Amino acid sequence: MRYSLRMQETDALFETLLRSADSAAVHAVEDLVRNGPDEELAHVNAVGFAAAHGLDEEKLIAALLHASRLGLFEMSWNILCPSCGGVLDANTTLKSVRQEEYHCAFCSLASEPRLDDTVEVSFTVSPRIRRIAAHDPDGLGFWEYYRQIFFGSGVAFPEPGAFDELTRRSTLEVVELQAGERAILALQLPAQSIIIFDPVTHTAHSIEVAGELTQSRQELSLVFSNTRAGVGHTTMPPGPLRLSLDNRTEGRVLPGVFVVGGELDGLLSSRRPFLTAKRLLTNQTFRDLYRTDTLDVEQRLKIMSLTFLFTDLKGSTELYERVGDLVAYDLVRDHFRILTEIVASEAGAVVKTIGDAVMATFLLPHRAVSAALRMRESMRQLNERRGADDLILKIGIHEGPCLAVNLNDRQDYFGQTVNIASRVQELATGDSIFVTQAVVRHTDSAQLLASHRVDAEPRELPLRGISDRMPVFALT
Repeated sequence: MRYSLRMQETDALFETLLRSADSAAVHAVEDLVRNGPDEELAHVNAVGFAAAHGLDEEKLIAALLHASRLGLFEMSWNILCPSCGGVLDANTTLKSVRQEEYHCAFCSLASEPRLDDTVEVSFTVSPRIRRIAAHDPDGLGFWEYYRQIFFGSGVAFPEPGAFDELTRRSTLEVVELQAGERAILALQLPAQSIIIFDPVTHTAHSIEVAGELTQSRQELSLVFSNTRAGVGHTTMPPGPLRLSLDNRTEGRVLPGVFVVGGELDGLLSSRRPFLTAKRLLTNQTFRDLYRTDTLDVEQRLKIMSLTFLFTDLKGSTELYERVGDLVAYDLVRDHFRILTEIVASEAGAVVKTIGDAVMATFLLPHRAVSAALRMRESMRQLNERRGADDLILKIGIHEGPCLAVNLNDRQDYFGQTVNIASRVQELATGDSIFVTQAVVRHTDSAQLLASHRVDAEPRELPLRGISDRMPVFALT
């Protein structure tokens, strides 16, 4: 009876999901939930899933976001090591991500979280909908723990045959220790350095193997505790080693002894695209569903590159005086609807509207340029249908680094890149599009402009409040 009720609830949730998301994406997600193997539901890689099933990425991401809102999936914001792709911290919301450095014991590397490439968003099926092995990590085998828990969704493990061979050549020993258990391993140190690593406690100890082969037995003891111990270092000659492993945590640990070298690199080096936090923040569906409570008011998270587009209606005050408040309001509302649809179709998101102005973000400059060209043409068509020419759009675009912040209880952006994009828009006159050199020099932007036979004419114009003069280009 309980199973039947769960199925009825799942059926109802997917029926609701069909009313808010693309049907092809919903059916693919439903098939995954009902029939997919457990490991594929542990950390769904939205980008990889869309590619594997021939789905539109934006529609699939939107479907997973709506599904998460309904309770079918749980979102996880994972901090990744930029070297090995391991998950250094998993968070249910972006608000839990720290600004300071995270440390990967496996790689002995510290790095700040970057929303561009080291914060991923994955989706795990809710245990209310379907129980999978990853919901009970202590039941996973050694390598399945790595696959489903430790590594991010961007790490692509080799095919089974190659995987088995690489694991055989890259590991000396693996062991499972329950709480309070202790093990003693007798190993032969090769003439290669090794690392002992536990993915549960993120404890590591590296052994630099150097010198002449010895016949004397060497000893090393490692203790795993609830406090992450980081990385220890030892230098030893090749030869026999008595390794003592002591689990003093309250749960299971999975220490492995790995040979540092090409085989280990081959095991972990394959990568595939994944859904980044930057992309999700620049997604219209996400901004619509999660309008507030995305970032904490004190957070300042780095983005290395984001493209900003600002628009404004020229002479909107005169428009209100000429046609009256009611007609002007309807026209401005139509203009907002058109612009929002264009932004979303170019994989961007409207951050906010300010009066008659729009601030939008895009992952790449050429998507912003494409949106700007379409906006200009749409306003011309709207004016033609009205038999007037008073809806004149001014557009400015700039690309660069920024900070993701919380302003006025909403997720927003801060930094000089935002300021410059706004000032570039102020320079625009008529129904013109002004962009910076960073935008026109982007390879895809240049190809797009050439295909549309649009010239980028340089202008020598000062930007208000910006001390350094910057090349600005008018797209004509």
